[in-house]
Amino acid sequence: MADVVVIGDALIDEFEHDGQTVEAVGGAALNVALGIRILKRRSALIAMVGDDEAGDAIARHVREADVALLRTDAPYGTARAVSTRVGGEPTYVFNEAAQKRRVEFDRDALLLVRTASIVAVSCLALDNDAQVDDLLTVVTDPERRLVLDPNPRPGMMNNLPLFAANLRRIAAVSLLVKVSDEDAALLGYLDLESLAEDLLTSGARYVLGTAGAQGATLYGDGLEVSVPIAHLDSPIVDTMGAGDSVLATTVAALLGGIPEDEDDWQEILERAMSVAAATCRVAGPTLQLPRS
Repeated sequence: MADVVVIGDALIDEFEHDGQTVEAVGGAALNVALGIRILKRRSALIAMVGDDEAGDAIARHVREADVALLRTDAPYGTARAVSTRVGGEPTYVFNEAAQKRRVEFDRDALLLVRTASIVAVSCLALDNDAQVDDLLTVVTDPERRLVLDPNPRPGMMNNLPLFAANLRRIAAVSLLVKVSDEDAALLGYLDLESLAEDLLTSGARYVLGTAGAQGATLYGDGLEVSVPIAHLDSPIVDTMGAGDSVLATTVAALLGGIPEDEDDWQEILERAMSVAAATCRVAGPTLQLPRS
């Protein structure tokens, strides 16, 4: 069985490189599942993956990474994101399969979810009430093992107010919610701290906020721990996968137990920033371990 089961998206990234169209396996949830395995913990991925050539490519990629994959029904085929980069930052256009994604929980999925130490959710369709109902039904003891990264993306969402409402609904029973300053802006909050406060008020035990070059902050009841980004001598190639590497590193650390004080959280966040910095020094979203 897996230490961590990750629920969410798996897709094909399509982008231009040196005048050529390149395709690569991607998706936030997939990146997290593979990152956790790179960090030497057992992981499984539950995602909507089509019975098509693209879906088979995803399955091969995940299998080669030694991550278990449960492919749920994909009536619109495999999700695809066409990306362009400006200043290293990707922007995406998503196909119908990505916009109408839905993860089904059959008996095999239920077994994975019920037996994992941590359930990590990333880029799930939170603007789908039925999908959220299913998630909250299958995840038992969410207060001690559910970790959520809402990962809102404009091209994937169909109902922003519903997405925000269901984010608070899941946060109310979650161990930890990871959000970014970009998430806060997209969801209509004044800043990242305002979003974190709202999620804590909703009931989240901890909120992990990332703010690009400003580093990361862990918020909790009477707790606030901030760390800066990690600086490396080599230049940044792109930021793809940085947030996913932070989530994977944090989830892997939580397998050792919930931190008891600020020093423990400080150590986890510093590690996550080091991993994110290393990930930004190579092309693509795959988690990279810092050399030291």
